[in-house]
Order: sequence, then structure tokens, then C-alpha cells
Amino acid sequence: MCAGGRAKRFWHRVVIRTRTHFRRHTRAITLATFTAAVALATSGCGGSKHAATTSPAPSNPNRDAWGTVWLCRPGLADNPCAGALTTTAVAPNGTRTVIPARANTKAAIDCFYLYPTISRQQTLNANLTIGLEERLIATAQAAPFSQTCRVFAPMYRQVTNAGLKRKGEVRARAERIAYRSALDGFKNYLAHYNNGRGIVLIGHSQGASALVGIIRATVDKDPALRKQLVSALILGGNVTVARGKTTGGDFTNVPLCTAAPQTGCVIAYSTYSSAPPANALFSRPGSALDPFTRNTDVSNLQTACVNPAAPGGGTTPLTAAFPSLTLGYLAAQTHVKFAVATPWASFPGEFTATCRTNGSASWLQVAATTPRGRSLLTLANGLGPQWGLHLLDVNVALGDLVTLVRAEARTYAN
Repeated sequence: MCAGGRAKRFWHRVVIRTRTHFRRHTRAITLATFTAAVALATSGCGGSKHAATTSPAPSNPNRDAWGTVWLCRPGLADNPCAGALTTTAVAPNGTRTVIPARANTKAAIDCFYLYPTISRQQTLNANLTIGLEERLIATAQAAPFSQTCRVFAPMYRQVTNAGLKRKGEVRARAERIAYRSALDGFKNYLAHYNNGRGIVLIGHSQGASALVGIIRATVDKDPALRKQLVSALILGGNVTVARGKTTGGDFTNVPLCTAAPQTGCVIAYSTYSSAPPANALFSRPGSALDPFTRNTDVSNLQTACVNPAAPGGGTTPLTAAFPSLTLGYLAAQTHVKFAVATPWASFPGEFTATCRTNGSASWLQVAATTPRGRSLLTLANGLGPQWGLHLLDVNVALGDLVTLVRAEARTYAN
């Protein structure tokens, strides 16, 4: 989801050279491409006004016997969710600490991940071909969870950037195709890979919207599946609840999380650095970007916000985390020159977060802990005020999300 040429110019400012396994794909990656690796790709980044509805997918070695093409799955030879995770933690004063980390091959729970809008194919719906964008976004958003769970990520026929330009029934049909494809991936996972294990559901933006539909159709209706639900991380979407309640909107039986490390519940938020404007695309029920509440009476609903660093509420420090190949762009925001030798960098305490509510709007407000100009990172509304910090919904709190899932896994095991 991009804001046309303005967003393209924004991402093209910096070229990042990678020293990681991404070298096998490209020797220089612009941030226009790396929209995929920091968070969600954006609407309007190309595409035809007369896009076709389908695109044939070539044979894929990641396709299993039941027809699902897996972007990430344990045992895949080329698995972007199983890379190196050693991290340099950079404190607000610049102090650095190297933190060893690796995937836990004996994890007792699973994570099922749906990536955000990323496809630049020229059709309304993407085919199931795994491209560079999908690999990068899986690494940037999902790989760190492999420290505490087995990560499964199906390719699905998401609505492309071109498809998001369309309106009315044409787009609604494309959204149904995307949802059914994601649902098929989840059902295949349950039938052939889960074996009764606990599940963390993770989705961002279009992936979050698809998860809302999947939970409504499966987990919310099935007591046995609800017992398997460790948590659902629905990020950069518009999960709805009845005003003042933890259920009553999208879900009847799956509540919002209200304490750590509660299990069987939902973490949901969209990030803004200030109050969302009246035309905000997130934070209010009934957004045009949410296919699951578009035709619903939302007058008694509000959008959910759960702080991932403190589900019980309050203002808390965040631990932002990014693949180190993004640091060229992030440093360029403040003219601070720094690099790390590890595959990942984290910034504990660089930002704080608190859930704010104003009428039906609820959002996770993120603020820097040091004055502008002295902070290591500046999080700008790169796509405009109505989007907020949407591109960074996941990474701005990625350390906290991984920590929370680790604690939930311990609770679930007991």
C-alpha cells in the first residue's frame, strides 16, 4: 500500500548494501524494494488500471502434497524465517551489547504468519510465486519469532498493490479470493502440520485482515481450537470490540489480552505518533481498508488497542528491532551514522508506547524518549498522517512481541 510517486521517492533516498544472505538475491537494495522488509508494502506503487483477476503460477518447489506453497516452514531448504538472529542492542546513550540469538528447533508451539500487502504483480490477486519481497518481509517481521516457535507462513493470493486501486465489487471479489486462499493455508496447516500444538497467529495489515476472518470462521467458533490458541497478534489492522469490552465486535469468544502473559487472547494495535486525523485509515471501525467490517453497523464498536509491552495498560518503553541492512535508511532520518556487525539491531528504550482512545478511535501512540535531533532513530509518517506509522507497526515493538510470545509459551505449557 503506497502513496504513489511520493512514496517511491521517499524509499529511493538511500541504497543499502547487504552483507547477509540477501547477497545471493541482489547486491544493492533500495528502500523502494525494502518497503517489503521493514513492514507493509504500499498501495499505488505501480499497476494497471485494467489488471486481470488471475495470473498463472509456475511450478514451485515449496508446494506441499496438499497444494499449499510455503514461504516459511520447518525443514525447507530456503527458509527466510530461519536466518541468523544475533542482535546488537543499542541503548539510547549509544552503548552497544551483542545478544546471541538463534532459532529454537525444539520449540513447543507454532507461529502461523500472514504477511502484509507486498506484491507488485500487475494482476488483482497475486499468484503463489515466492519473490524477493516476500522473503524480505518474512525475515523482517517473522524470523525473530523462531526463537520461541516453529514458524509457518503460507503464500496466499493476496490483493496486490494494483488490486488495491480498484473499487466496488471488483475489489471485493479480489478480497474474497485472498481470504479464501489464506484460509486454505491455515486449514492445511491444521490438518497436516499442527498435531495439537499451541498456535500463535501473526498478521500485519492485509495479513491482519485475513486473520480476523480466519479467527471468526474457525477459532472463535471452535472450543478445541480456542484451547490451542496461545495468542493472536493482529497488527496494523482494525480489530473491533464492543465499546468498553474485550469482545463483542469481530469476535464473540476470543477476547483482547488484558495482562501478560495471558493466553487465548488477542494483541491488536495500529501505531501513530500523534492523534489520528479524521481520515485515518486505521484506529476507527469501518475503515475502507477492512473488508470484514465494511458493511457492518459500527456505531457501538471501537477499534482495539493492546500495548504489546504492557497488555494491562500504561506507558512503557518499547524495544524496536530491525534487520541490520535497514540501518542506512533509519540513520539517514537523523544523520546519525552507525552500523552494526550483527544481522539484527535493537533499540531498547528508544521509544515509549501507550494506548490512547478518543471516541471510537483507539491507537498505540509511540513517542521518542530523547529530544528530536538527539535520538538515534526518528519514525516519520512516511506515507502521510492518515497512515500513521503503519510501515513500522511490527518492528517498532518487535522485541516486545517476541518477549511476550516467549512468556505466553511458558504459560501455555503449564
